[in-house]
Amino acid sequence: MLEELKEPLQNLKNDINSVWGRLDHDSIDKKIKEKEEISALPGFWDDTENAQKVMNELKYLKGRVEPWRELIAETKDLQTLYELAMEENDQKIEDEIRSQLEKSEKKFEELSILNLLSGEVDKNGCFLTIHSGAGGTEACDWAYMLSRMYLRWAERNGFKMETVDLQEDEGGIKSTTIQITGDYVYGKLKGEAGVHRLIRISPFDSNARRHTSFSSVFIFPILDDTIKVDIRPEDLRVDTYRSGGKGGQHVNKTDSAVRFTHIPTGIVVTCDSERSQLMNRATAMSILKAKLYQLYKEQKEKENAKFGAEKKEISWGNQIRTYVFQPYTMVKDHRTKHEEGNIQAVMDGDIDSFIDSFLQAQWKGFSSDEKDSDEEM
Repeated sequence: MLEELKEPLQNLKNDINSVWGRLDHDSIDKKIKEKEEISALPGFWDDTENAQKVMNELKYLKGRVEPWRELIAETKDLQTLYELAMEENDQKIEDEIRSQLEKSEKKFEELSILNLLSGEVDKNGCFLTIHSGAGGTEACDWAYMLSRMYLRWAERNGFKMETVDLQEDEGGIKSTTIQITGDYVYGKLKGEAGVHRLIRISPFDSNARRHTSFSSVFIFPILDDTIKVDIRPEDLRVDTYRSGGKGGQHVNKTDSAVRFTHIPTGIVVTCDSERSQLMNRATAMSILKAKLYQLYKEQKEKENAKFGAEKKEISWGNQIRTYVFQPYTMVKDHRTKHEEGNIQAVMDGDIDSFIDSFLQAQWKGFSSDEKDSDEEM
């Protein structure tokens, strides 16, 4: 019945108005106008690099407000259509209104998630690093499974991927660093940082015993020219070596692989994905800057007690998520309590529900009394 649609229509309208009111759209509109005026200046495209930077910023700003304005207009049209149908008692149009309402509600949810990604580097790509924990072959296999999960997620979303460092093991990988490029990749994946726990009957155990394995995930933003991270030459130790290969034509005959050690912090990054040492140096420097940016950012934010409480949830030894293969199948996030029973879909990259629930929970703030005990799993 048409009358049943009145309340959800009003709820959607209220929700949109609530978010729109917090968006500070007037300030964003002012910045858009400033960028458009700059782009209209004579000779704007003479400096291609700077011009592209301005246009990217303009695209980002418009992306913050224009989809909301479109949704507001769509909702107004839908409300008008509903009122017209009620006046004429036209039940035939109910299916059209119901269908459009579902689309608008879905769009609202998507934009609400995007609205949470307003941090300084949320719109950037990221470096995703995975390290296997203790446990030998079992842990290395779990690290490989996680890397595959994130690669499939990136593939589903049409993002560009490149493995920039890979330390293999017989049963999987000891560590890997993957560069994922696309809009809002860092903002979406930043909540994946932490310890991931696997519980299953090990395929490597002839007695078919249940094993628990751990791998740690680290997420670092790819920095653009708007963010400066200064690295003094005297603080950097550079080592070169031959990258590994599987033999034959793939054996690297030159010292193309690069290892950077930042002496003050002890941060070490490596890159061996390219045959050119110059390209490996450039990639390794990008990773180092990303890690230093994250380190300095966290050090600054630790002054805030609330940040410190949240960060404790994703430190080593405090798993953020558990993946259970036997005796039942379930993936559970210990911070948000979000669960999925289809573990195969999750391992195939269907992790958007976990990403969205983390962002929503981060917006509301985690409750200190919501942490699971290990016994629950």
